[in-house]
Amino acid sequence: MTIEENFAKLEETIEKLESEDVSLEDAFAAYAEGMKILKDCNDQIDKVEKQVLKLTAEGKLENL
Repeated sequence: MTIEENFAKLEETIEKLESEDVSLEDAFAAYAEGMKILKDCNDQIDKVEKQVLKLTAEGKLENL
């Protein structure tokens, strides 16, 4: 999934958690899912950040 798709899925998960009629079990499952999605987002952001740091002086991207 792209980072945009992950953010959209995270937003859906947050909406589930904010729902007043969510059971404790469903809330816990949604929380766990949200934490996994958040980790995926962080990994994707870290990868892009490392690529940006690898830019050479000429503006070319070095292979990781």
